Amino acid sequence: MQKVRIAVAGAGMIGLRHVEEIGRSRSARLASIVDFTPKAAEVARAAGVPLYGSVEKMLAKDRPDGAILATPNALHVEQGLACVAAGVPTLVEKPIGRTYADGLRLCEAAERAGVPLLVGHHRRHSPSCTRRCAWCAPARWAAGRRHRQRVFYKPDSEGYYDGPNEWRRRPGGGPILLNMIHEVGNLRAMVGEIVAVQAFASNATRGFEVEDTVAINLRFANGALGAFLLSDTAASPKSWEQTSQENEAYTTYGDEDAYTIIGTRGSLGVPTMRLKVYERDRDRSWFKPFACSTVPVERQDPLALQIEHFAAVIRGEVPPLVSGRDGLQNLRITDAIVEAARTGRSVETPIQA
Repeated sequence: MQKVRIAVAGAGMIGLRHVEEIGRSRSARLASIVDFTPKAAEVARAAGVPLYGSVEKMLAKDRPDGAILATPNALHVEQGLACVAAGVPTLVEKPIGRTYADGLRLCEAAERAGVPLLVGHHRRHSPSCTRRCAWCAPARWAAGRRHRQRVFYKPDSEGYYDGPNEWRRRPGGGPILLNMIHEVGNLRAMVGEIVAVQAFASNATRGFEVEDTVAINLRFANGALGAFLLSDTAASPKSWEQTSQENEAYTTYGDEDAYTIIGTRGSLGVPTMRLKVYERDRDRSWFKPFACSTVPVERQDPLALQIEHFAAVIRGEVPPLVSGRDGLQNLRITDAIVEAARTGRSVETPIQA
């Protein structure tokens, strides 16, 4: 099988991870890098591929089979439109755009052109995500309550908030848009569509313009309710990165759960997949014991699996797992969380994407 050629725009943290996984891929190879930084030039030299200063220049000189856009959020839509116009299948990192209207413009352009458009909600490619989606099916977990927490401490040093990354201090750069949008994608896959949100936000710890901690309530179309605690300034091992054992860059705690899913017959801890259920309906009582077990699950890096999937989409073998429309609906929900926190009101989230 001939490897597909994929260009990567953006040589930041996530862009370099894509470059790394393409280098390891059995079905893709790196075509070029688009960036203008000294770091990008070093990476391109090491990989032996051309470096271009813009997506437009790359498309004009060396059209790849596919493109990954791992650039700042403000560039996603215009760069995506350029790729679509050139007929190049595109994987755009989340969020699909800075605003819903911009993201819709990109989706509609891709649909008109018949060009595959994917959004980088990479956790959907995780084998553990597939398993927990199966175990959260409505037949098994009737209307219940889902409790989530994504709490971790992003480093004050290491340049995460400084220099070229100062945008993370301002609206649009906080954990709602950067991190919660991943969870929204997971929640929609596991539980169903989110139809209303409430939220309280605070920036009291870091004092940035943008939030650092958020408490969120969610209502799902099937009647389930969810509670989510989000923070990038909490000293806790309960983030997905620190519990999933899918990324070796993070210290992991295999006995911790990031999510607890509670239904009418039992509860499931994720990602440990520890299951506690009443075996029979007549035994559902706080006086009765649970049957305890662990659901077997495979641990693989979802970023690597996402590259293999993108290559298969480019070859026309499968449709996108996370389409532009999926990414657009995830953005709609995160926008609603921002609005709910700003106004103190519950915000309805109609299913339109």
